[in-house]
Amino acid sequence: MKKALLAGVALTFTLAAGSAWADILVSTVGPMTGQYASFGAQMKNGAQQAVEDINKAGGVLGQKLQLVVGDDACDPKQAVAVANDMASKGVKMVAGHFCSGSSIPASSVYADENIVQISPASTNPTFTDERAGKGVFRVCGRDDQQGKVAGGYLASEFKDKKIAIINDKSAYGKGLADQTQAAMEAAGKKPDVVESYTAGEKDYTALVSKLKQAGIGVLYVGGYYTEAGLMARQMKEQGMNVVIVSGDALVTDEYWAITGPAGEGTLMTFSPDPRKNPAAAPVVDEFHAKKIEPEGYTLYTYAAIQAWVDAVKKAGATDFDKVVDALNTDTAETVIGPVKFDSKGDVALPGYVFYKWHDGKYDYLNPKS
Repeated sequence: MKKALLAGVALTFTLAAGSAWADILVSTVGPMTGQYASFGAQMKNGAQQAVEDINKAGGVLGQKLQLVVGDDACDPKQAVAVANDMASKGVKMVAGHFCSGSSIPASSVYADENIVQISPASTNPTFTDERAGKGVFRVCGRDDQQGKVAGGYLASEFKDKKIAIINDKSAYGKGLADQTQAAMEAAGKKPDVVESYTAGEKDYTALVSKLKQAGIGVLYVGGYYTEAGLMARQMKEQGMNVVIVSGDALVTDEYWAITGPAGEGTLMTFSPDPRKNPAAAPVVDEFHAKKIEPEGYTLYTYAAIQAWVDAVKKAGATDFDKVVDALNTDTAETVIGPVKFDSKGDVALPGYVFYKWHDGKYDYLNPKS
């Protein structure tokens, strides 16, 4: 029981000097622990820097922000528990969650409690297509957009190779794999193998052997960096020379930490790198001064809080309805560029592009000179 109580307490924690609650509470919620904790770290870093910068600039409507960090470990049940905890604390806005499988059930809680939710990373179309309430938004793209780019590329660039499409059965992984397969087939290329795998395992020898026997030359992974990294290593160990292709869940240096040289040449889709946005340069410099690399969803989390703060200022209050109206009608200037939401809560962003892992770093597949 003691362990259970401690685990419950650890779901959320507050980051600020002193012990008193600040005037306005905002939150980020994601996998602060567990196998996807590197993405939680990205979100936490982005949120901390956003709150620090906003407070330095005078806060919001004369008040300071204070950050509450929630850990859902990418578990749907824990996500709902954290969402309810945020409501009990009086949080006004949540930049989260990361995993679509967490964001979707948690969004119902936020909708019921009139808390604005802006996800920096949940890409499953259901999140906004079946929107829980008018205060649900995201500042990232969607899997159908990402899948269209990936599927089209697979069909055009690997016409003569056997392609396998696999997924981890999660809302994110399966959704992305399905969208990619649909786009690839629409472009005239059918996969040779379609499989599901179980996330969290360490040994994928049986799956790798099946792919080897089938003569697979390209493996599309609908899932996260941990499993994709292990598969990359285990395929190399079996003497396979396979091009791994995946989505935005490989946008972390942790992928290469798992694969080492086995990750060479891995391709992945993601939005244009916000670190290269001129408007983000001062913030990127702040991160670098702290020896933090603002990769992946760091700046997306920063932008989610920026967009909400911009709406609060335009609304002249933190009132839910007024802020939502401002989010629905105005454009916010953020570190990822102008943020304008459509009627579903989706954002208009530049399209997905391909990145390539090379020598421990990732950059655009076709870098601009």
